[in-house]
Amino acid sequence: MTLGARLVGAFRRWLQALRPAPMRVDAGERLRVVAGAIAGVLVTAVLMELLARHAPGVPRLVAPLGASAVLVFGVPASPLAQPWAVVVGNTASALVGIACVHLFGGVPELAAAIAVGGAIGLMFLLRCLHPPGGAAALLMVLSGAHDWHVALDTVLPNSALLVAAGMLYNGVTGRRYPHPQVAAPAAAPARGGPAGEATAFSGADLETVLAHYNQVLDIPRDDLQAIVDEAGLLAARRRITTLRCADVMSREVKTVEWGTPLQEAWSLLREHHIKALPVVDRARRVVGIVTLADFLRGASLDLHADWATRLRQLIRPTPSTHSDKAEVVGQIMSRQVRVASADRPLADLVPLFAATGHHHIPIVGDEARLVGILTQSDLVAALARVDRL
Repeated sequence: MTLGARLVGAFRRWLQALRPAPMRVDAGERLRVVAGAIAGVLVTAVLMELLARHAPGVPRLVAPLGASAVLVFGVPASPLAQPWAVVVGNTASALVGIACVHLFGGVPELAAAIAVGGAIGLMFLLRCLHPPGGAAALLMVLSGAHDWHVALDTVLPNSALLVAAGMLYNGVTGRRYPHPQVAAPAAAPARGGPAGEATAFSGADLETVLAHYNQVLDIPRDDLQAIVDEAGLLAARRRITTLRCADVMSREVKTVEWGTPLQEAWSLLREHHIKALPVVDRARRVVGIVTLADFLRGASLDLHADWATRLRQLIRPTPSTHSDKAEVVGQIMSRQVRVASADRPLADLVPLFAATGHHHIPIVGDEARLVGILTQSDLVAALARVDRL
């Protein structure tokens, strides 16, 4: 690749990085945010006007309040928008700005820089990081505020009134505010997986990853975990739609034929701990299925209490050439058999197992020949594997 091509590629990647992400909110949510910001700032302005009548000379509003309104009404779940962050972040930052006016007022540029940096450091220390706090600190320097009461009589009530309006408005419009910012338990158990196997991330795992990420994340832990969980569920649903019967069926299938003696079929069921045997012809086409229920029905166990004796009588071969009871599989098997093709999506069969009482479905391939069998156990194992991916 030539130098020019590499430069063009780098420029395109740079342009791509500058592109804004699409806003994943509908028109209703956008209108809710706009109306909330209008109402919040209006309420704050009106109440501050009433307060100013009793305290002449106190400014009514400060510009950073507009940025705070964006957070309180636009992203009320954000850690940066919580009441502690808004009120303490703005007020503490304003105090830092006023302190810098006193200490470095002769060099405005230095005072502005230290005010913003000092405000950020103090907000980290007080766990109240709030972006408009940096603007509050800078505003104090640019306006040359020397009076500490500007922070306490204007910035503090501005922030508190906006937060109060946010609590009321967000609650009425269906948004939690304040939004709890509780860290996950350090030893939260992993979800999913048999016998305690860790197959999904736990709250402790999330905390470990975030600590390694080592950046301020503008989303609460519970929302982040809920988003990741939901994405994982969608991915699992997508993966199961790609599975075919051939991917999960049992390929080693014990079969019998129409003329297989009942005793031999019963021995196969007992020996291999299975509950059904597909009945096939010489071309391995399915002509029926024999299950434990067929044996019970053939022995008329619903009419006799001595079920063991009746079952032994059924499966015991009759020595004579003529018999009044069933002797071979074809005489007791179920002829109506639900089968599925090997390339059929596994998701199609879930309703059959869940709602119609099917426990075994023979799987057929080319020319309708038996290639496997799908059981409830196979389905559950497949779903468990999908959940662990």
